[in-house]
Amino acid sequence: MKTNRLPPTNPIAALTLARYPWRGAYGALLRMGLTRVLLPRTPGLRFWQLLGSARGLAFGPWEPRRYGLFTVWESSAALDAFERDSPVMAAYRRAEELWTVRLAPLGWHGAWGGADPFAGARPAAPIAPDFGPLAILTRATIRPARLRAFRAAAAVVDRDLVGRPGLLAAIGLGEAPLLSQATFSLWSSLRATRGFAYDGAAHVDAIRRTRTEGWYSEELFARFQPIASYGAWDGVDPLLSFKL
Repeated sequence: MKTNRLPPTNPIAALTLARYPWRGAYGALLRMGLTRVLLPRTPGLRFWQLLGSARGLAFGPWEPRRYGLFTVWESSAALDAFERDSPVMAAYRRAEELWTVRLAPLGWHGAWGGADPFAGARPAAPIAPDFGPLAILTRATIRPARLRAFRAAAAVVDRDLVGRPGLLAAIGLGEAPLLSQATFSLWSSLRATRGFAYDGAAHVDAIRRTRTEGWYSEELFARFQPIASYGAWDGVDPLLSFKL
């Protein structure tokens, strides 16, 4: 597999996933309130979202042991300082498992909470099919009247992800139960992501219906180049073999 390298762009994004033991899950949920107070004071932080997680690869029942933090930074130095000095990260390090990936935005469209998280970044030029690895973030606010249709389609898409060629890892995330949903996935190449997006019947049908039936009141799609990863996600770093 050929791996293309691009220089990091500003801003830089990061996703941290923390998994807690059952005895620590309730405390982790309570600490999210304090984290909401501390994050807005963080130097260099342009955008952030605290996230719960699902048990499926993309969607499913709530997983009370795992939480995510998605952030966008003015620079790598600002992210370095946050990871080194912030009490927020000190709290995350109490988790039994912690994984972080740093992400250079390649292309995106849409909004999250009424804002463009990557405003000021330079979209990349078109990339080759064998470019990889890639990270994909999708996020949507679901209209209440469309929730049943969304959940039925999402369950099929989740099953379709299992064993998908080129999929390195995936997780369902969200800011609020039911109506604010996101997915994060890692792929070996652009060709692999296109294979799932356009060859998987369930996913193609879901994309069509989101447009024709107006499932979302807001949505975001973003593609990234992972530029660094550290820690473990379900026991391994899914990007370790790429030597970022």
